[in-house]
Amino acid sequence: MSYLEYTVKHTPSGLRKLAYLNWPLVLLLLAVAGVGFLMLYSVAGGSFSPWAEPQMKRFALGLGVMVALAMVPIWFWRSISGAAYLFSLILLVAVELFGAVGMGAQRWIDLGFMRLQPSELTKITMVMMLAAYYDWLPAKKISRPLWVLLPVLLILIPTALVLRQPDLGTSILLLAAGGGLMFLAGVHWAYFAAVIAAGTGLVVAVFQSRGTSWQLLKNYQYRRIDTFLDPSSDPLGAGYHITQSKIALGSGGVTGRGFMQGTQSRLNFLPEKHTDFIFTTLAEEFGFVGGVSLLVLYALIVLFCTTTALATSNRYASLVTLGIAINFFLFFAVNMSMVMGLAPVVGVPLPMVSYGGSAMLVLMAAFGIVHSANVHRPR
Repeated sequence: MSYLEYTVKHTPSGLRKLAYLNWPLVLLLLAVAGVGFLMLYSVAGGSFSPWAEPQMKRFALGLGVMVALAMVPIWFWRSISGAAYLFSLILLVAVELFGAVGMGAQRWIDLGFMRLQPSELTKITMVMMLAAYYDWLPAKKISRPLWVLLPVLLILIPTALVLRQPDLGTSILLLAAGGGLMFLAGVHWAYFAAVIAAGTGLVVAVFQSRGTSWQLLKNYQYRRIDTFLDPSSDPLGAGYHITQSKIALGSGGVTGRGFMQGTQSRLNFLPEKHTDFIFTTLAEEFGFVGGVSLLVLYALIVLFCTTTALATSNRYASLVTLGIAINFFLFFAVNMSMVMGLAPVVGVPLPMVSYGGSAMLVLMAAFGIVHSANVHRPR
């Protein structure tokens, strides 16, 4: 009996599927979303509009989508991985041709009732495609150069399209998530060592070329690097965001100023306080304790995704679950690093907490696939 036949034969039905949901993961998602509602209520000055109420509605819709996708057998998601990946590429091309422009970037498709950001969808469809590829590929071929080249192209094509929008943050996430999944699939470490060495050499060349006839970057791009390394060099210009963010983080102390008592956010010193920099509002109002508590919730979500991946003998289910876990980890790690000044400001929201529709719905759909892997694994 093949694995697919065995899986179909032993697939639970009806209410048993609901019982097989990873309920600790569901509760963790509810907890993180609750933190987001609380902070959006706070930054609006104690009002559910204009951010908290729409976010609640999106989460409710996302929760329904997650449960619905969890009921679908995991083999179905494997069978449509290629089509889903191709569809996301078509959407990225559509953005390039007639996408909506916002804040100087062309990243959205206006659907009337919402603005869809295809790059968010691509994070998941790329993982699905890579997982299906490595599920199909025999183990002995995984590290052969020809078979390494194809997944590299699968990663670079959407990355290049997203970079043109421009969206540096999402491009970095796509590269990192794709590379991480290739490593977990068993690609030899020497390939990654070569990439790291080449990247290090490129960084050195960029700095060495400054002021020479073969300068690799524009002068304004070097000024951005200077601002990242020393925000105080331009506190009212390029360094304003991170300077105000650090002030908010520091003023929170250990236990914070109290709910809705944050001066940086209440007095509008903190830019993008409801999206990319919402973590600093949390840290200012609830301090180090609040920030670490949210970080623990995130870590537990990654942990439960990982245990789901380890519990199944289906290679596709395991890889796609690990890929989603990597994506989620990179999401919050890059955002937190960014607002603390440990990474450049690249416009990555805080998952399940920052205000936003596409990111919320796509994440909930991704967790639906994680639940599908858990619900339909042979027991």
